[in-house]
Amino acid sequence: MAVLTPQQEDFPRWYQDVLTKAKLAENGPARGTMVIRPNGYAIWERMQAEVDGRIKAAGAQNAYFPLLIPMNFFEREAEHVEGFSPELAVVTHGGGKELTEPLAIRPTSEAVIGEYMAKWVDSYRDLPLLLNQWANVVRWELRPRIFLRTTEFLWQEGHTAHASQADARQYARRILHDVYLEFMRSVLAMPVIVGRKTAKERFAGAEDTMTCEGVMRDGKALQMATSHELGQRFSRAFNISYSSAEGTTELCWTTSWGASTRMLGGLIMCHGDDFGLVLPPALAPVQVVVVVVKDTDGGVTRAAAALVELLRARGVRVSLDDNVAQAFGWRATEWDLQGVPIRVELGPRDLAENAALLYRRDTRDKNKVGIDDVVDEVQRLTGRIQTDMFEAATARRDATVSDCATLEQARGVAQTGVARVPWELVRTVGEQDLASSGLTVRCLQLSDGSLPETDDDAGALAYVARAY
Repeated sequence: MAVLTPQQEDFPRWYQDVLTKAKLAENGPARGTMVIRPNGYAIWERMQAEVDGRIKAAGAQNAYFPLLIPMNFFEREAEHVEGFSPELAVVTHGGGKELTEPLAIRPTSEAVIGEYMAKWVDSYRDLPLLLNQWANVVRWELRPRIFLRTTEFLWQEGHTAHASQADARQYARRILHDVYLEFMRSVLAMPVIVGRKTAKERFAGAEDTMTCEGVMRDGKALQMATSHELGQRFSRAFNISYSSAEGTTELCWTTSWGASTRMLGGLIMCHGDDFGLVLPPALAPVQVVVVVVKDTDGGVTRAAAALVELLRARGVRVSLDDNVAQAFGWRATEWDLQGVPIRVELGPRDLAENAALLYRRDTRDKNKVGIDDVVDEVQRLTGRIQTDMFEAATARRDATVSDCATLEQARGVAQTGVARVPWELVRTVGEQDLASSGLTVRCLQLSDGSLPETDDDAGALAYVARAY
């Protein structure tokens, strides 16, 4: 049976154990790359489908842009290229010859998409232009970790152009709340903290960056998704302009926003336990596994297969495990590792009693029910588990967050948890001081949970933590 390193003993080792033993991903052949195995990719596909549906509901359309970008595109927006220079991977040779101009492998696509937005926008009637792409990007990470920071990773990146600053701001916040926040709470069952990044932590070239910050079981923070107001910097650099209704030529206001396979890492570290992955039912590729404990005459297997068909007819994502040649204990451990939310166990004794055993992965509780009640009970349980997982994750997060009255107190708390401290006590000098201890201001938030409009808003609170 697979055994995981306990979280309390060595959390990073536990994380690596889950990746390996749940068959989610492993290191690729080039430094910093990863191979996502079918178990991991099935979860990513579910994430893609859920996020993509919400993006389309917000009016954006999917497109695709090149992986290779001429360096001169980046150099048009000085702050952007400066922010990404340490992470750029550059192609200098192709076809056995040195290239006339080096090509950057996209770390993000503001530059190349800006070039084409300028071609596609002519009049105010062309606005807003709302684009999204699902792609891979490359950033040369110094300390790669699978799903959290890898040289190559998968993501979606949205890019939009608007006629006014107000429209751009409204859309960037709509994406933050209606796409990312709603998805993370209702599907991932993760109680993320939503806030505004400080100038130091802002996306390169952005006027404002908003974030969803997850709190992991070890008390560290993980940036799960971000939405940026880019102002008119990229419009000016790439001449993204439009003819107004009055006949004047105006620069567009642009946004960008993205979420990546990092969400998978966050999911593991937010919900996982010492027995492996724990998946919320709304996300799980397999919501229920019906396990034949043992069978002597085929009767148990037939009954299990019938249950599978009934569950599938109700729209449940279900799998049948009738591999009785392997010990039940080994198979149960494997399903625990993979985080399947509900296990229905059926053996000869259960069948004789016209009953089945239902197992909840999140609490590891078992309950015997009549076979005729299994389908209804499974459907009731999926909603209950989803709610319970969110509430449990919220309780764990709240237990790690402490209000602090001084910067020194915040520094102590943030060694193992999250410190919430008045921003006026931090500011630029305090932020630099915290950075020397490996701590960052994850985001700013007002006391009512809303986003500050500026770094100078009175009453803003800073969330300080160690981060992945």
